[in-house]
Amino acid sequence: MKHASHPEIIARLKQAHGHIGSILTMFAEGRPCVDLAQQLQSVESVIHTVKRTLIQDHMEHCIADAVEQGGMPAEQALREFKTLSKYL
Repeated sequence: MKHASHPEIIARLKQAHGHIGSILTMFAEGRPCVDLAQQLQSVESVIHTVKRTLIQDHMEHCIADAVEQGGMPAEQALREFKTLSKYL
């Protein structure tokens, strides 16, 4: 299912993908570990934000809407919510 947040998520992941390529170049150039760690932290932050956005969007739209519309029993919604909460 596609959500309104997906285009933004895809754009951010593409940005992180490019950033990782730059980090690989930095490794090849022998850049200092502090610089590498800083850049890796930046990519990790983007990935964390994207993951949180995806999970929140799924909980708000897929789970909540399915329960409200009667397409998902509350027990199943709770199980899915518990599964997703592990990734936050």
